[in-house]
Amino acid sequence: MCGALSLEERRAFISEVPNQISIQRACEILNLNRSSWYYKPIEQPSLAEVIIMNKIHDIWLDKQFLGYRRVTLALQAKGIPINHKRVLRLMRTMVIQAIYPKPNLSKLGKRELIYPYLLKDIEINEPNKVWAVDITYLKIDGGFMYLFAIIDVYSRYIVGWEISNTLETSFCLSALESSLKKAYPDIINCDQGCQFTSHAWCDFLTEKEIRISMDGKGRCYDNIFIERFWRSLKYEEIYLKSYDNVSELKCEVQKYMDYYNNERPHQSLGYKTPCYVFNESVDRYKFLSFSG
Repeated sequence: MCGALSLEERRAFISEVPNQISIQRACEILNLNRSSWYYKPIEQPSLAEVIIMNKIHDIWLDKQFLGYRRVTLALQAKGIPINHKRVLRLMRTMVIQAIYPKPNLSKLGKRELIYPYLLKDIEINEPNKVWAVDITYLKIDGGFMYLFAIIDVYSRYIVGWEISNTLETSFCLSALESSLKKAYPDIINCDQGCQFTSHAWCDFLTEKEIRISMDGKGRCYDNIFIERFWRSLKYEEIYLKSYDNVSELKCEVQKYMDYYNNERPHQSLGYKTPCYVFNESVDRYKFLSFSG
């Protein structure tokens, strides 16, 4: 019977269940992934906004220290009538901001759950002790996509990634679920974006007994390892090419991930590759070849 119900019908049914039944149990009865219950549709930008967002990205790429007010002035100088409030909203949608330490980070949405920062006094001396996660914006011809990635902080190995055209938590959870088939971290560190403070994300990690660490406000270097990876990916791949469609983008990102994990030596790793370091302790970690 459950299979005959649509996703919206099952979601509507769960919203009416008695308080004595937990959301987890109701989802199990209806064979519904819990992340689907927490899903909230996100309005997509119009074509006109996509064009402006790509212009914003070009300005920000050239001078990444520019905040939304100076980006607004740059757009106005190009003859685009736009105010700073709209630019700020679009930059938040793109998950980009001026790169410099500051007391208040951009709010990407309603924060539901906040966890403390756990990495201050921790020595990260082995793989799978800490994974870091983040989302970045990728420009393609006529539009844009979002890339979510998971990096093992000790080895710099990209454990998993996924590309989506929305900022829904579900695509982050999908990549995480695939990554957990390879290995398990003790801690996952993230920022306070709405995806990572959502009940869907935090409940999933809690169920898997993975400790949650969140960057504090004003701590621009907390997630520095994945920020460095974004820089490598963009300067060595994304900014050198143009992508006509999503399939081409995914294909080229896959190629770069394979190169980064398996061929690109790191000075900080003694010129070893992330894959080698991630799998170096064969007695403790099963050798895992990378697959996106």
